[in-house]
Amino acid sequence: MAEDLRDVPADEYWRRFRDMVGGDSGLLTYRYLGRKTAMLHGQPYDTMRIRRDMRAPSGAIMAAPLAIASAEAGGFSDVDTVPAPVTAALHILDDGRGVDEIAMRRVPIHTGRNIGFSQSEIVDAADPSRVLAISYGIGIKLADTPPGFEPLDLPPEIRDSPALPPLTQVFGAAKRPEGQWALPAMTPENMSTSGSLHLGPIHIVLEAAATELATRHAGPDAIRVEDWTVMFVARGTDGPFIVDGAASTGNYGRIACRLSLRDQGRDNRIVASALGVFRALT
Repeated sequence: MAEDLRDVPADEYWRRFRDMVGGDSGLLTYRYLGRKTAMLHGQPYDTMRIRRDMRAPSGAIMAAPLAIASAEAGGFSDVDTVPAPVTAALHILDDGRGVDEIAMRRVPIHTGRNIGFSQSEIVDAADPSRVLAISYGIGIKLADTPPGFEPLDLPPEIRDSPALPPLTQVFGAAKRPEGQWALPAMTPENMSTSGSLHLGPIHIVLEAAATELATRHAGPDAIRVEDWTVMFVARGTDGPFIVDGAASTGNYGRIACRLSLRDQGRDNRIVASALGVFRALT
């Protein structure tokens, strides 16, 4: 069922792109989280409002929304390429309490012919001197796009409310009876422009599994995520997608959670590998 926009005729490309990325039944990640970008929406800079469903029980902003907001792709953009992430990493400096909206301050590194390296400061949009995290990553260009791009409509505003479901529920992630976190088989809402599992649900399900592992090791202590790295190893095309993980501790008071996401419909091949580092708060 996966549709790869690289296979779409040039004269249909932007209509199909708009349906896939900006339509009501298309990609859920940016539409539901409300990410607004300079490239796709013609905004002055990239921003995203922070709701309570993007926060951990401690009140800190979770890693997955930050990684989705920055969406490092090596400097490549949907406006003129079909991009794909290779690695995405976050060093979190501030828990973001009291922050209503974040902004991404892009710091170019190098964008080559087919591979690029990018970095961003994620800041409080109301006080840009408050840096919440440093985001960086590597991306590749899969193809060029035809001319004719027009800015997308802004995503709908989802009002903050205690009734908002967890992001895992929205994206279909759930625990199996045997205890593994999993995503369902591919749907248009979780599909990237190259017809593979999008980075959004990948970050969300991996962080859910990592947080559970870290909580188990921390015992009664509260935890916070400080570092988050995901390597996008292969295209996820079928599903269901299952998470395996393990945790290690040392004398720094930190818990390192290593995870892999596998595509059960493709002989259990690894789609993504992640490392989340948490600190136990005593």
